[in-house]
Amino acid sequence: EKRTITLIEKNGYHDSVYINAANIFQGIRTEKPKDRILVWYGDDSLSPTLTFKDEYSQRVSYELAFSALKYQDLLEEILLDSCVYPSQSIPNELTSLLVVMLYDLQDRKFQAREVFDEEEPVAEVRKVECYLYRYTTKLAAALARCRIKHGALSIECILPEPIRMQEQRASALPLWVWINTFKISLQDVFRDLKKKGFTRVESVSDFDRYTYCMDQHCHDVLVFPSSLKEELLNLDLFADYKLLLQ
Repeated sequence: EKRTITLIEKNGYHDSVYINAANIFQGIRTEKPKDRILVWYGDDSLSPTLTFKDEYSQRVSYELAFSALKYQDLLEEILLDSCVYPSQSIPNELTSLLVVMLYDLQDRKFQAREVFDEEEPVAEVRKVECYLYRYTTKLAAALARCRIKHGALSIECILPEPIRMQEQRASALPLWVWINTFKISLQDVFRDLKKKGFTRVESVSDFDRYTYCMDQHCHDVLVFPSSLKEELLNLDLFADYKLLLQ
């Protein structure tokens, strides 16, 4: 059976990821002047406790929180335009969770997430999820209106120009990967990658499709083309944490 560490990303996350992402977002969200506040968040005077199941859960929790931060204005606009917010059933204390889960829902094209039997359900997550599902059509329509208003083919086009430029630069950067020498040797990594069709080259300037090179300063770090991220994460080397994406 082929193992992968990206399956959950394509179908939603575990409940604990949404809770952690919401708590992170609560602390980093953009606070607007009081005369411009239309979406109210709960009290953030107390630092929430973050509990991560593993390194992967920690990474995706932060990624989800920062994605919601990047599109905070758009997500709030969708909630208001669709009349999904405000709601008597969703208190201000759950607004961050509502925003985070709305980002993930639209990122999945408003498709239901896959729920795993082994995960322990979190009542707040299931409550917000059911609420969003109830208004999926209104939310999708509000998103479409936002895109039309901004003349954007996708939500990425709605971002301010400086942020879009940062995104483009970041997506073009090579991928740095640590070799977990507690689990595998360098030679075994080279041999496994060769079996998977990868070719080792001298430097980044020699990159082609399935190529990689050694970092010039760290003997246990490999560098790959940015276009290979999804395929790399599907390798057993990553699923077994023998290679770790920096």
